[in-house]
Amino acid sequence: MQVAYHQEKLIHLQNCEREKWQQLYMDSIRQQVTCIHCHTPLKMKLGIDAPPSFTHVNATDECINIANQMEKKLITVEIEQTEQPTSNGSSTGFLLPTKRTISSNPPDQELDLWKKPEEVKAIPKFELKQPAAFKDENRYRLRLAQNNIFLDDNQWKAVETTEGPLLILAGAGSGKTRVLTTRTAYMLTELKYSAKQMIMVTFTAKAAKEMKERMRLYPDLDHATVNQLVIGTFHSIFYKMLMHHNPEQWSPNHLLNQEWQRQAMIKEAAREIDIDEKDFAFDQALTQISWWKNHLISPEQVKAKDIWEERVAYLFKRYEQMRHAKNWFDFDDMLLGLYQLLTENESLLKRYQQRFAYVSVDEFQDINKVQVELISMLSDRTKNLCVVGDDDQSIYAFRGSDPSYILTFKDQYPNTKVVLLDENYRSNHEIVSAANNIIATNRTRYSKQLLAQASSEHAPLLFYPYDEEEEATMILTDIKEKIEIGAKPADFAVLFRTNSSARALIERFISSSIPFQLEADGESFYKRKAVRKIISYLRLAQNQDDSSALSDLVSALFLKQQAIRDIKAASIAHDCTYIEALPHIEGLQAFQLKKLKELPKKFALLKKKTPLQALEFIEQEMGFNEYVKKQGNEGNKMERGSDDVRDLKVMAKHHSTIEHFLEYIDHMTVKYEEIRGQRNLTNATQLMTIHRSKGLEFKHVYILGCVEGGLPHDYSLDAWREGDDKPLEEERRLMYVAVTRAEESVKISVPIMRRGKKAFRSRFVREIQRIAPKQPLTL
Repeated sequence: MQVAYHQEKLIHLQNCEREKWQQLYMDSIRQQVTCIHCHTPLKMKLGIDAPPSFTHVNATDECINIANQMEKKLITVEIEQTEQPTSNGSSTGFLLPTKRTISSNPPDQELDLWKKPEEVKAIPKFELKQPAAFKDENRYRLRLAQNNIFLDDNQWKAVETTEGPLLILAGAGSGKTRVLTTRTAYMLTELKYSAKQMIMVTFTAKAAKEMKERMRLYPDLDHATVNQLVIGTFHSIFYKMLMHHNPEQWSPNHLLNQEWQRQAMIKEAAREIDIDEKDFAFDQALTQISWWKNHLISPEQVKAKDIWEERVAYLFKRYEQMRHAKNWFDFDDMLLGLYQLLTENESLLKRYQQRFAYVSVDEFQDINKVQVELISMLSDRTKNLCVVGDDDQSIYAFRGSDPSYILTFKDQYPNTKVVLLDENYRSNHEIVSAANNIIATNRTRYSKQLLAQASSEHAPLLFYPYDEEEEATMILTDIKEKIEIGAKPADFAVLFRTNSSARALIERFISSSIPFQLEADGESFYKRKAVRKIISYLRLAQNQDDSSALSDLVSALFLKQQAIRDIKAASIAHDCTYIEALPHIEGLQAFQLKKLKELPKKFALLKKKTPLQALEFIEQEMGFNEYVKKQGNEGNKMERGSDDVRDLKVMAKHHSTIEHFLEYIDHMTVKYEEIRGQRNLTNATQLMTIHRSKGLEFKHVYILGCVEGGLPHDYSLDAWREGDDKPLEEERRLMYVAVTRAEESVKISVPIMRRGKKAFRSRFVREIQRIAPKQPLTL
């Protein structure tokens, strides 16, 4: 059905503004949308594959038939101008809107109407590559096959290459872990190498554990031998080496292993240069300090690019001074400490070079400067260095990773043998081809293409929600439909660029019955700095003595936190609320006092507005735009306060009163904290950033917000306009990683609106619809 009653008015979906569909959907859940015949509640379906519609929850066939007949008649006539029961011969007692024609769509609404999803067409014909027959001399390979461990020709070539530098370019889903573990097993069992001579370095404890477990599955490889292997992360292996040589200095009791410990130190330093603690991105500052340390840059060597970096450079210097004074160290110092130890102690370095004659490194595209220096030092004697990685999956520049290390590996090691693993065993041909189309645009990469092992009837799908709210509803509806016909919640993953871009999605899942797990860092959207501060205005409009909101308001008014004490004192002295006490603060400049005198009257006006009107009033009439503009990014190029406010306004449209708006915010904030604590749910849909999804796979994947400014992110577009295309190429690699997580299907969301403004489809969406030319490996 396309016609229903809503708020005592007849509405027709195809003649209703697109931005109101989401509100209709929410109201149908509240049973506020009813049938035009029997007046029973209708449910609105707002999904990906078909236009929106209304359906009866419980109704007879007769009722449905009558309602359908009435709908056909109504769609062909013009509604009379009345909101009273009609006298046009109808006996149903309709309540109709005024001057509303429901038979046609105005031309200017064309872009707002539901748009049919599109399958990606740029998919070349599938050609299955036939594997070569095993050769007689590959007895170990045959033995492995008898134990259900199969390797293709390129994988086997990598296994057999044991001496000298080896670069294994392992595309997404190409079985790199199998190759690494098989190669090690082959060296131990067939070539009789000593396990004590080998070191295998990974980036995560999970990957190290998986390698150890897989090693125990190989024939003729006993547990005692596996236990002699050194397999672990950079930090775990190198920290043990430090502990062995200087246990007192590197005692775990001296480790700064909690984020709050590091933040407390730089906050103490921040007070020395009068930085307002509530308005500074300390988490971003710690990330920047870590980046400098991983690039072997000392505080004295920092060359600040702007005022923010000048401040962080001071915090870095003081942080290091405080740390040294108390003999503390952080995780970055584990690597720096070993680098310094081996650099200064040549005899010790030689002993480790003899000890580790064969070095293997997984995920080499994610390596940073200090890590590559340590690996180079350890392998310098034998040059028996095997690195495995994919330059197309280098996505951790913010941690100091740099794809140039894998791209220039052959320059550093001229005798390098290169093996390409281009057979994808995870995704179907259509998904692999779409991924190839995207990544081919990057210029700084090895030219190569993935090949799939199977084809599908369905290609990746592009769908077009109106905005973030409708996007979340469409995805939830689609997952529900598939679960109803037999899929499991764990079959699905929804991937997003940043945590803030998933606000609507997370809230929709919180309100649903689908079990889900959220893999995200950071606080709730409503605790973000700009959001928290603008909400403080609303809280104080409801309760002018809200102490917690007062703290956020003070900094938004460019007052020091000490002003809170003065406001509370003035409130007591003048027997008034905190807001009424603002004009009584002493010691302010004339322009500040003038602004504060106007606020009580503006707060009184604020209380009477809708949430959206209130937010706009706070921005334009109460000076909040000035605060956001002055704060700028505050060093955090990924999350802008103005963007957060626009996100909040999108959500505010769906609430009628400030009271209900704040109740919703409080409820979602509490639920967010609850779900963040859930871990390892056995059958749950995964909601995660693309960064967190790397190395994982799911049957069905949804990708949020594929529009310019979303994916690719705004900051990469800003850098590109200034002549730096590295961030944009990394964004393209992120898109590539997201697509290649899927085994069976990918659905890519291309919203019409983003943060309340018209959006433009991502360049990656355009690229996915162009067949990538065949690109043989070039080195």
